[in-house]
Amino acid sequence: MSSPASMLESAALGTMTPKDLGELVSAFSEVTSRLEGTHAQLRAEVARLSGELRDANEQLQRSRRLAALGEMAAGISHEIRNPLASIRLYAQMLEEDLTDRPEQQDSAQKIGSAVTRLDAIVGDVLSFAREIRVRPEQTRAGDLFDEALAMCETGTTRIQREGDELELCVDTTMSLQALVNLVRNAIDAGGDTLTLTARTERELDDAGKARDWSVLCVIDTGPGIAPDVIERMFNPFFTTRNTGTGLGLAIVHRILEAHAGRVEVRNNADLTPGARGACVELWLPARPAVSSPSDETLIPDANARTAAA
Repeated sequence: MSSPASMLESAALGTMTPKDLGELVSAFSEVTSRLEGTHAQLRAEVARLSGELRDANEQLQRSRRLAALGEMAAGISHEIRNPLASIRLYAQMLEEDLTDRPEQQDSAQKIGSAVTRLDAIVGDVLSFAREIRVRPEQTRAGDLFDEALAMCETGTTRIQREGDELELCVDTTMSLQALVNLVRNAIDAGGDTLTLTARTERELDDAGKARDWSVLCVIDTGPGIAPDVIERMFNPFFTTRNTGTGLGLAIVHRILEAHAGRVEVRNNADLTPGARGACVELWLPARPAVSSPSDETLIPDANARTAAA
């Protein structure tokens, strides 16, 4: 077959045959098809990059909002904690002075209990606002599961576990706090079974480079989570309960961000039609994002008591 250039030259000289003309049309059709395919690939790549940029901008804006919110919350909390300490002291003094009047003493005790609850809420807010350092260390998934269950009231909930032997390299205190908040939420969701699993996953990034993950899952058999709640459940102060600060899951999200990981939430019915409950997964890098004390990441303190969202 003649090249398109030679066929164009033949056409210019007036020596092109019908066969040459057919081959020329075929060649140009092939080139046009390739160009259309390339154009489609470029459009898809532009759309993908635009989506990544939009997600990155949204994440940046979220981080800025959370930082500003944390600073404001810290300032307000400190102002509240000082008078609370005075109220607690006076309530204790009243209790001691009213030993001969049980009814009045009971009222003083209630004041003290209310102050304790308020102080716990302030502690949650400070936990969200305070900065700590991520210090990765080796641990087993089973050890985290043991401690998390010991810190939660499981009641009659049946416990299932899988993957206890998985080795992790995480900040154990912070990872435990995240796990505790998720276990408490799962238990509060109802259902008769709580499942804790650990596994490894491998993902390829856009450049084709493999990245290994350690994934901790908390699965319940409750009613599941509404889509609008999934979208908002990691926002600070968002809660579907009548009590609590709504900071538990927000702190979970920050802990995973500090580990360069992520949180994924889905209803079990998304994978198995008719299944009850929800699954929350903590995706943690198999190799720590923080490798030395000088590179430690600052995030809000999750070591203090936090209420599940």
